[in-house]
Amino acid sequence: MSEPAPTEADIALIQRILPHRYPFLLVDKVRDIVPGTSCTGIKNVTFNEPQFQGHFPQVPVFPGVLVIEAMAQTAAVLVGVTLDLADKGTLVYFMGIDGAKFRRKVGPGDVLELRVTVTRGGGKVWRFDGQGFVGPDLVAEASFTAMMDRPKG
Repeated sequence: MSEPAPTEADIALIQRILPHRYPFLLVDKVRDIVPGTSCTGIKNVTFNEPQFQGHFPQVPVFPGVLVIEAMAQTAAVLVGVTLDLADKGTLVYFMGIDGAKFRRKVGPGDVLELRVTVTRGGGKVWRFDGQGFVGPDLVAEASFTAMMDRPKG
């Protein structure tokens, strides 16, 4: 009998699922994992991240595209847990982003909560709805599509 899928992913499990590393690994933890359905990623935004050197030096703003990327990484962890992809070398590629909206700035000191829900999944191509929150405030939202791929070799 196989073990049940985890309901939480710490940084060690995230790194076993995602190929991303510093400075592009944008998820610190994933919790509330319901395999094949939903999860919540956590990104602790800190001032020492490289994007703040130029975006913007006087008023540091976490780029909206990185908020969407963090949503996608959260979704990839959900897929990795759902399909037991840890240590299997599977890559997840963006295929499309729809309806992206940014509602408030995110900056150093914020804890970005990334809520991701599967709207279509199970095969190679998955679709998700994502929302980013800082506290009770909705800061971003988007729908996106991703494809799972195992590199040849």
